[in-house]
Amino acid sequence: MTQNPYAPAEPHVSDFNVPVVAEFRANGGRVGGMFEGGDLLLLTTVGARSGTEHTTPLGFVRVEGRLLVVGSAGGSDRHPDWYRNILAHPMVTVELGTETFGAVAVPTEGADRDRLFDEIVRRVPGYGDYQKGTDRILPVVALEQRYEEAAGAATNFAEKLVEIHAWLRGQLEHVRAEAEAYLADRAERSDGAPPAPGLSLQLRQHCLAFCESLHFHHDSEELMFPRLEESDPELARTLDRLREEHRTVDRLRGELEALIADLPTADPERFRAEVDRMSAELIAHLDYEEAELFPTLSALPFPPVAHQRSEER
Repeated sequence: MTQNPYAPAEPHVSDFNVPVVAEFRANGGRVGGMFEGGDLLLLTTVGARSGTEHTTPLGFVRVEGRLLVVGSAGGSDRHPDWYRNILAHPMVTVELGTETFGAVAVPTEGADRDRLFDEIVRRVPGYGDYQKGTDRILPVVALEQRYEEAAGAATNFAEKLVEIHAWLRGQLEHVRAEAEAYLADRAERSDGAPPAPGLSLQLRQHCLAFCESLHFHHDSEELMFPRLEESDPELARTLDRLREEHRTVDRLRGELEALIADLPTADPERFRAEVDRMSAELIAHLDYEEAELFPTLSALPFPPVAHQRSEER
């Protein structure tokens, strides 16, 4: 249920990067040539316009426990494609050594970005040279691992649902907390200047990540419901209610996405109100779904037995 809904079977890799990606995967993240000795990861993003996946090798730096990549593009005056992709679709896949995990890509801002960039340049001076070559402010992007990916392996569908619901609840609470902090900061400005319009980029990214994950999760559930109804006809009324709740939540999700589509002019107060509406509807929906479906889902192995058998062959 964590696969990206926009993704094709195989992500696109540029001709230049094909051998780099192949060497990375064949050698547990180690590569030679121009990348030898450097800290490298593979970032898979969803195209902002194409909706197709793209895999790009990028250098990374860890600062204060944060996994960071820089949109240097070799000092070009144009942001790299992967950066424009994450602004449209924050959910990404990261390959680091032999580990693969889902993450939310969040550009850092203001003094936080400047402090992190200074530390990155101290460790990898080449990024400073890239910045000197362009008037474009090089983005510093934090790759925040989705915490349900780190959870223990689910053995049945009920446990898997717990993982996904926990992430949705946590991400929604994160968005609410960020919205409150942003509004409090605007209210407490003491320099006499009017509050900045719109929403912070960090808040926008977390909200988009939540919306994308919620949309894909509900689409996945809709595909599973006929199987549940076939195995237990008494669930028909429950599943009909869940489908109706999906439609309500999806409408609220669409309204949230439309509100933050134009970041500079987004109304923070209205955003807070919309998030509160979403919270009330979604939490009630998740609670009802867990109470009604867990007994049935606990009896269904995850991954599905048919999937396990096909792998064994």
